[in-house]
Amino acid sequence: MWAENNWQDYELLDASDGERLERWGKYILIRPDPQIIWKGMKKSPLWKKADAVYNRSKSGGGSWSENRLPQDWEIGYKVGLERDLRFIIRPTGFKHTGLFPEQAVNWDRLYRLIKNSGREEVRVLNLFAYTGGATVACAAAGAKVCHVDASKGMVNQARLNMKLSGLENAPVRYIVDDCKKFCEREIKRGSRYDIIIMDPPSYGRGPGGEIWKLEENISGLVETVASVLSDKPMMFLLNSYTTGLSAGTMGYLLGSIVGKRLSGVTYSDEIGLKVTETGRVLPCGSTAIWQSE
Repeated sequence: MWAENNWQDYELLDASDGERLERWGKYILIRPDPQIIWKGMKKSPLWKKADAVYNRSKSGGGSWSENRLPQDWEIGYKVGLERDLRFIIRPTGFKHTGLFPEQAVNWDRLYRLIKNSGREEVRVLNLFAYTGGATVACAAAGAKVCHVDASKGMVNQARLNMKLSGLENAPVRYIVDDCKKFCEREIKRGSRYDIIIMDPPSYGRGPGGEIWKLEENISGLVETVASVLSDKPMMFLLNSYTTGLSAGTMGYLLGSIVGKRLSGVTYSDEIGLKVTETGRVLPCGSTAIWQSE
């Protein structure tokens, strides 16, 4: 399992009874996590000192209780152990905070790849880019990034993260659009990218009410997106938070589609976060990677 242990402003303190106990900067949060199926193992005394607790509603969604949080605040991460990235944390009504800290292992991977590439220009396409953790890391390494997400609010937050990281003048193109439709147009325009990052949702609805299910749509989407890889591609990175899709399944898919077109290696594994109280790693999703040799 790939896990990042270089966080200072984030910490997964403990995990039990379907909940995470987390420190985001100076604030302590309790959030639900369906992966945490073990019970009666709450050891940390900070369970009783949380600044906010997210409670799921039986009708869907949920809300924060015991909420002593500001509207938002900043945390930092030192990517590649040499460059500070800054992010705004803004808890939502759907338990999320605007950042997935387990993705730091991929930020470091991308940062090192770009830094050590020896190329004058590296073009990156970040799809379903959310608030831009990977966008900030790639831009910090010197890449030109196209950041695409269907949510205007998330794209605006990505812009803010870039500014907080001192990268407001970096060559980043922000696009609010459906990712597949955007890629179809990029194919026609002849646009090509050296690195592709995809972080598609498990489930969602399109602007016309179309239902998106990752298991049913991911194969066709990867086929489409692979068509915008450059003549000398470096990496295709695919994330999944869908419980039913294992890292091996995602790796097989990526290898079958990208690997049949291009020479390279495909590998995959779960990504996770180390739990301070136990020293064990909590699985938080999976990443599959195709990389040129």
